[in-house]
Amino acid sequence: MEKIIDEKKQGEALQLETSTNNGRQLYIESYGCQMNFSDSEIVASILANEGFNTTQNIQEADLVLVNTCSIREKAEQTIRKRLEKFNAVKKTNPKMKVGVLGCMAERLKSKFLEEERIVDMVVGPDAYKDLPNLVKEIDEGRNAVNVILSKEETYGDVAPVRLNSNGVSAFVSITRGCDNMCTFCVVPFTRGRERSRDPQSILSEIADLYQQGFKEITLLGQNVDSYLWYGGGLKKDFEKASELQQATAVDFAKLLDMVASSYPNLRIRFSTSNPQDMHESVLRSMAKHDNICKYIHLPVQSGSNRMLQAMNRLHTREEYFALIDKIREIIPDCAISQDMIAGFPTETEQDHQDTLSLMNYVKYDFGFMFTYSERPGTLAERKMEDDIPMEVKKRRLQEIIDLQMQHSHYRTKAHVGKTEEVLIEGTSKKSDTHWKGRNTQNTVVVFPKEDYKLGEFVNVKITDCTAATLIGEAVGYSKNN
Repeated sequence: MEKIIDEKKQGEALQLETSTNNGRQLYIESYGCQMNFSDSEIVASILANEGFNTTQNIQEADLVLVNTCSIREKAEQTIRKRLEKFNAVKKTNPKMKVGVLGCMAERLKSKFLEEERIVDMVVGPDAYKDLPNLVKEIDEGRNAVNVILSKEETYGDVAPVRLNSNGVSAFVSITRGCDNMCTFCVVPFTRGRERSRDPQSILSEIADLYQQGFKEITLLGQNVDSYLWYGGGLKKDFEKASELQQATAVDFAKLLDMVASSYPNLRIRFSTSNPQDMHESVLRSMAKHDNICKYIHLPVQSGSNRMLQAMNRLHTREEYFALIDKIREIIPDCAISQDMIAGFPTETEQDHQDTLSLMNYVKYDFGFMFTYSERPGTLAERKMEDDIPMEVKKRRLQEIIDLQMQHSHYRTKAHVGKTEEVLIEGTSKKSDTHWKGRNTQNTVVVFPKEDYKLGEFVNVKITDCTAATLIGEAVGYSKNN
């Protein structure tokens, strides 16, 4: 989930560093959103109890699982190519079984098993606790499928295995599902209705991470601002709850306050937000606590009111501007990023220009930009013709990307000359002698390693920048170290 990208997401093989050579070997690849990567950690935990160790060597794997994304057609094409490769390996390793997890599994269900016959197991996002039974099924020579959506499952009682972890940053899922029926999106169909996790189980998981030495956590959900705990149940049923349940309910602003107050030396991030559900109380919680990072990912998808209505985005361009203004007022140094779709059905040149003008108003720090990809089963696919030619989509996308590059450089240049706190997350991809980390605004910072160590908070004086990266020199440890 890196910055200023158009249509490319990388899969990642996840490894449990504490694995031994005993038992069966599990290989997992994850694609798509942060929630998928978090779910893979839950899967690894469940299967670890069944005697599986994780491996990065596919040749030795007994079970290969691909955690999939259905948000765009290109993501599904990538996953199909990976499945073809795994089946080629399977021919040389008869003991290997291949399974598909996640949104693509939920959407395509038994098609993988019955029509294409390229996998042995299909498991939807709410069925991971059934994995021991499904593995037993394929061990006995039968195909296995469970894609039943749950109204209760949050996996709050599963302690995730931290896969491929740097020991510094970790994901903590707080909600599952989505009630927003955006016409372009498959998530409500693949992950079900919104339900929130008991705040005490969230705090317990964070306490465990803190004890292990993690320095930063990211609270995850399809729509974190919709977090609402009133004792269990779907968000849509909150109005039916008792007066006591309603009076003692914990919303996202309260959860942020609870976590930040309990762990003042732990950095806190969250993703993803929805403009219609982000209330001022969340911004006040962010401003109150220095350890809540000053960064909001705030997808808008289009700057045109006509397009927003066609997408069933429950906010207008003007309401989005008002929210941006409120963020700037309460958290002046807050970074904001976007999701943007180019070429949604019936999009005109004026609609596209409205998107560019919205971008000029906000001047996002970075963004995630895509051409529209028709997803089977969505309202847009059923009711709207995908009528924008691909060459027009690509041209509009490139104009969006080019403008975002300008704005990103504008934002990074504003950091030059400042000294900012950075959490060291790993070695720079371009230089073994440099660390990389992020500041509170989620901007990548690189600087010489010297004697500093992974996981330390350091103050870095910013001396230069690109559109995506800040360059500087460490000037000492921060007060949080």
